[in-house]
Amino acid sequence: MEHKYNTISFISTPGFCSDCGSILPLLGDKGDVKCYACKRSWGPEAFGDMAMSYTIQFNTRNVYGSSKQKDDEEDDAEGPIVERKCPQCQNDKMSYATLQLRSADEGQTVFYTCTKCKFKETENS
Repeated sequence: MEHKYNTISFISTPGFCSDCGSILPLLGDKGDVKCYACKRSWGPEAFGDMAMSYTIQFNTRNVYGSSKQKDDEEDDAEGPIVERKCPQCQNDKMSYATLQLRSADEGQTVFYTCTKCKFKETENS
């Protein structure tokens, strides 16, 4: 019994195997590429005119610093401010931050800080 095999050729864009259509891995140390699926080897021409370039932008040191003068206690807050009475000094404004410290099916932990006396308290919501 004789078997005939049909070969399929794909019209592909650079970076894809034209034999099986799989995405090609990056160039190896020797400048060659071997398709993971069909094991065909390619030279760097398999990537055509594809060129990669990277741009890394760094922030300046004071990018997160405040640009205005801090003239009252709200400007020195450690997060968003809510109307909440401080149990220590009775100030009616506290800043807050939240974290998920317990398991995912439980609520988050809210950390409050008084904008006046810096008293801290937590609440499990």
